[in-house]
Amino acid sequence: MMGWVACAAVFAALTGCTGVAVDPIPTGTGQDGAPVLSLAELSQLRQLPNPKVVALELSATGNRPEYEVWGKTYSVMESAQGYQAEGVASWYGAKFHGRRTSSGEVYDMYQLTAAHRSLPIPVFARVTNLRNGRSTIVKINDRGPFHAERLIDLSFAAAVKLDFHQAGTAPVHIEVLQQSSSEEPQQEPEQSYYLHAGQFSSEDQAQSALGRLASLGNSSVKIIALERGGFALRIGPLASKPGLDRLQALLIALDIGLPTLVPGR
Repeated sequence: MMGWVACAAVFAALTGCTGVAVDPIPTGTGQDGAPVLSLAELSQLRQLPNPKVVALELSATGNRPEYEVWGKTYSVMESAQGYQAEGVASWYGAKFHGRRTSSGEVYDMYQLTAAHRSLPIPVFARVTNLRNGRSTIVKINDRGPFHAERLIDLSFAAAVKLDFHQAGTAPVHIEVLQQSSSEEPQQEPEQSYYLHAGQFSSEDQAQSALGRLASLGNSSVKIIALERGGFALRIGPLASKPGLDRLQALLIALDIGLPTLVPGR
């Protein structure tokens, strides 16, 4: 993975003197795609640390009160304070890697960034995949997506962290995170974890496994649909490491399978 990260950094340095694009480049034009990565490289992307939330100055570009794309006029919000929304997320990748974003920064599909039509840029936000509970913090520094049915375009790395890079889209919740220059740095809330266990071809099978766990006093269990098809059990949040070890042993003893630890909020 270090090889292609280094290449990305070199490419960004080479393109940094090409001038700033003031107007957004629509991320829905033409054929886009994912990079060809090994399983180990994808695993490293899933473990990318969240960017630190710091106070940001508005970029010199990308924040005009109004702008036009494909004949439609969009308005930029005066403030991102308190912004939360739910909608569909998509991602953009190789086609735009190395190009200038609307804020003037170079787009790097291996970093945790995103595009939004109307939020002031740049700004930090937490994005949570409502299908699996995975979340990540991104720096919104670009404009898009210019499709009415989509709310946010994530970088390829962010889509991998949220586990929808293969599906292409996912329902998400967005919450802007801000720190004013006069405040102490924001403290990240304590990370909570869930176990995803089993892979059932039908919801009835998942319901049967859920019943077995519930009968043993495990009430914080629900059925989730998997991106790749089928169903699984989502158990949590988990508060302690000893409790986690006991649950893992119980799931194996019940022949539900070796569970996967998943961070969540």
